[in-house]
Amino acid sequence: MGDFNLALVIVAIVVCILVFIFNVYLLVNYQHPDDANQAYFPKFVVVLGLSVAAISILMLPADVANRQACRHSIYNGACNLTLPMKDLWLAIYILDAVLVFFVIPFAMFYYEGDQEKSVGKRIKSALLWVATTAVVCGLVLGILFGLIGKVDFTVMHLSSTTTSFPSTWDFSSSQQCIGGTHQCSAYSASASSEKTWTMRTTFPEYVVALATIVGSVLFAIFGGVGIACLPLGLIFAFIRRPKAVITRSQYIKEATELGKKARELKKAADSLRQEEKSGSKGRKWRKNVKAVEKELLQLEEDVKLLEEMYPQGEKAETSWALTILGYLAKLVLGILGLIVSVAWVAHIVIYLLINPPLSPFLNEVFIKLDDIWGLLGTAAFAFFCFYLLLAVIAGAMMLGLRLVFITIHPMKWGATLMNSFLFNVGLILLCSISVIQFCSTAFAYYAQATAAQEIFGHTLQSLRGIRYLYKYNVFQIAFVCLAGLTFVYYAAFGWRRRKPSGRFQLST
Repeated sequence: MGDFNLALVIVAIVVCILVFIFNVYLLVNYQHPDDANQAYFPKFVVVLGLSVAAISILMLPADVANRQACRHSIYNGACNLTLPMKDLWLAIYILDAVLVFFVIPFAMFYYEGDQEKSVGKRIKSALLWVATTAVVCGLVLGILFGLIGKVDFTVMHLSSTTTSFPSTWDFSSSQQCIGGTHQCSAYSASASSEKTWTMRTTFPEYVVALATIVGSVLFAIFGGVGIACLPLGLIFAFIRRPKAVITRSQYIKEATELGKKARELKKAADSLRQEEKSGSKGRKWRKNVKAVEKELLQLEEDVKLLEEMYPQGEKAETSWALTILGYLAKLVLGILGLIVSVAWVAHIVIYLLINPPLSPFLNEVFIKLDDIWGLLGTAAFAFFCFYLLLAVIAGAMMLGLRLVFITIHPMKWGATLMNSFLFNVGLILLCSISVIQFCSTAFAYYAQATAAQEIFGHTLQSLRGIRYLYKYNVFQIAFVCLAGLTFVYYAAFGWRRRKPSGRFQLST
């Protein structure tokens, strides 16, 4: 048992180091050239945030492995777990909440501040915004914790008569209890024996619970849309792929139209910049900025598609061959992703929405994989959790392109600004809490008797005021419904090639 715990600690340390190195690699390769050798504080926040999000997801498989250290004990308290998982959970999620609600907003306000101002003024402006947020969040949390920061556990009050200790034991299907009765008191108790046991939760657990609620709303929306659009977007990208190389005359015609569109957007951007300098930053201005951002993103995609359809230079044939292979890779990844998405939705319906569950489904799959090799089931479990985070990002991108009130922050290789980095890291961190809660519920059979279940299963689902959201599976139902609607949308419109938009004009 001691060797098992020592190995688990070593694996945990090695994984944390690898996660940090991988996140630094992502930052270096995704950052925009304009941010090279500057914006060091936002970069530190990005690496820290991504590391916390990844480690929080990996902590659930570690929690399961940590529980396995006591599999030979009669009860968990009979052995000393090397990793104090409950304390680690609370620490990582308090850090998660601090990053999401304070550190990342400060970094974004500082990064997006007026570059003409001094560093001191930019820090002061960012601190004012964060201080205001801190006061509001502190007041809300304090009031809610003082008024309804309690958990209501439903318990059953049982009582029975005494009987003499038997000299022999004779149990059968007709006599299941001592004394000759067919049913024991726990089974024959009336509904009136149910009582409510109320106790006050701890403040850290309450902070985690409220952060989970906020994240669950975003997760249900973005994750529900993303679980369908993530694989279907790749598949329909293959369907809409360029089928052949276009002629030079076609290329010149398309390039001329894109050039006109680029000049229109530059003119619109200059107009918005003049309005900003004059102090006219109202609702209409923000709406126009978002519209220009979306048109710019679409223009970049059109330019990239045009370059794919008309490869130039000495290696034009090689470039076209790589384009075809790239679309084939998208098709393969899309099909594999579709299998995972269907498995997720089927598992939610079979195991969570139907009561009693029809089957443990993926829980049994993970257990059987563990029987084959100790870490195989754990690795599959971690993969399914990470897939949900990818679905959240995909859903945010899709809705951001189609809804005016959602700001898009695309992640592009070698062209991602720090504000887009920070926004996506904040979204990942906020939704990672909900992903863990969702996975600990969806895989309750596999992750039973873990510290995560104690926090996210018993306490969260019994918290006064919000327990009904989990009792009636509100988030799971919303997730499945949005996934179904997104699938219908792609089936109806996903195969169509997007037509270039006409002349762009700012709204007046």
